[in-house]
Amino acid sequence: MHAGSKKEVITNQISNFDEQSIMKKNSFYKIIIAAAFFTGCIFLSACENDETVVNDLSKKKTGIEEARDVVINYSLGGKAKSILTSPLMLNVNDTVPYVEFPKTLHADFYNEEGTVESVLTAKYAKYKQNQSIVFLRDSVKVINIQKGDTLYCNELYWDRNRRGTEFYTDKPVKIRTKTNIINGDGGMESAQDFKNWHIIESNNSTIKIPASKFPG
Repeated sequence: MHAGSKKEVITNQISNFDEQSIMKKNSFYKIIIAAAFFTGCIFLSACENDETVVNDLSKKKTGIEEARDVVINYSLGGKAKSILTSPLMLNVNDTVPYVEFPKTLHADFYNEEGTVESVLTAKYAKYKQNQSIVFLRDSVKVINIQKGDTLYCNELYWDRNRRGTEFYTDKPVKIRTKTNIINGDGGMESAQDFKNWHIIESNNSTIKIPASKFPG
């Protein structure tokens, strides 16, 4: 075999080797891409089919912190002014942070002597941190322990910065005293002790009831 023929054979072998290498590399990259795509499909399928995964991803994205059986003590000058309790509290770090009580909220308000003077309950509450306002919704009830006056409404705001009118709403209300049932269409205002209250727009619907029939 001539030298030129040997050189041509070697060149052909190198050429074949390079082609095989390229084919192997291409096959390898295709396997990587296919594996990544397959893994992604499995992940997306899991998200579509597993509600828990979706909820967990949503929680991580918005930053929801959960606490159960919470007790929050608001004090001033070392004295308790109110104590809030709830079976579930969600601290949501969204664009506008807020604290949510989706499974009822109970609040006891104390006088200077440390005695409970009024009680607030609601099935739902939301505290907007940037406004320092608590929004209460669904079966809202406020009662003054001493007088027995009781407020019933579906929506109520609690703003501690409104001295003397911390509680307010523009929704219909019902107030029971020991002798009357008073309905108001335009809402009401009151202090958080609920000793004094003012109905904004009364429809003159007042029902006299005997004290013996006043509900507890």
